[in-house]
Amino acid sequence: ENEIALHPDTFLAVRSGADLERARREKKLGVVYQFQDSAPIGEKLERIDDYHRLGLRTVQLTYNVRNLAGDGCLEPGDAGLSKFGHSLVERLNERRILVDLAHSGRRTALEAIAASKSPVLISHTGCAALVERPRNKTEAELRACAQRGGVVGIYLMPFLRESGQPGAADVIRHLEHALDVCGEDHVGIGTDNLVSAVALTESYKRDHAESIRERRKLGISAPGESETVYLYVEGLNAPRRFETLAALLSARGHSDARIGKILGGNFARVM
Repeated sequence: ENEIALHPDTFLAVRSGADLERARREKKLGVVYQFQDSAPIGEKLERIDDYHRLGLRTVQLTYNVRNLAGDGCLEPGDAGLSKFGHSLVERLNERRILVDLAHSGRRTALEAIAASKSPVLISHTGCAALVERPRNKTEAELRACAQRGGVVGIYLMPFLRESGQPGAADVIRHLEHALDVCGEDHVGIGTDNLVSAVALTESYKRDHAESIRERRKLGISAPGESETVYLYVEGLNAPRRFETLAALLSARGHSDARIGKILGGNFARVM
C-alpha cells in the first residue's frame, strides 16, 4: 500500500476487471493482492470479507503441505479438499475472489475445480506429462481447469526440465503441450519470478543455496529444487521477457491473436 501511494505514476492497485484495463491504458504496473496459502484465513470464513475490503482478489488454497482447506502437492496421502475447504471455495465464489490451485495436491485441485461455481486459476505450474514433478499438473487437472473456463499459467521455474538450468525452449515446450490439452483460451504465463532480472552474483548464489537448505529443513522444498539451479530461465532473464516469448511463439507459427491470449488476455478475461 505504501509503495502504491508513494509511486502512483508507476503502480495501480487492481480491484476489478476495469482496473486491469485502466492499468494497461495508463501503462502502469497493476498490482493484484493474493494469498499464496489460505492459512491467513484460519478457521474464520468471515475474515474473507475483511481481506476483500483490503483488496484481496485471489487465494491459493494450499502451499506445498497440508492446511485446513486440503492437501498441498507434497502431501503423500493426497487427501483432497476438506469439508472446510468446500466451505472456503463457496465463500470465495460469493465474494468474487479467484480460487488458485497452484501448489495444490492433485485430488485437491480436481475436487476444488468441481466445487467452484466460478472458473479457477492454476496460476503457475508446468505439465507433468513432460516432467513428472509434484509442482507440475497432470493432464486431468489441466483439462478440468480448462473445461470449467479457467486458465493455466506456465511458470519460468526449474521444474520445466528433469535437471539443469531451464531455457526458453523448455517454456515453449510446456506452453505448446498445455495448448494441446487445454486450448488457446485457457493457457497463460505465470512466471513465479520477479519482474527484474536475476543478477547471478556470488552473493545471489549463496543466498539461493541457503534458501533451498532452509526450505528443506521446513519440509516445503519440492523435488526439482536445487542449490545450483537458479530461479530464472536462460534466454528470458530480462524484464522484457514477454516480448521475447512473443517473438519465439510467432516464429513457431502461433498467431498474434493466440499470443495475445497467452501473454495476458486469458488471465484478464477470467479476472
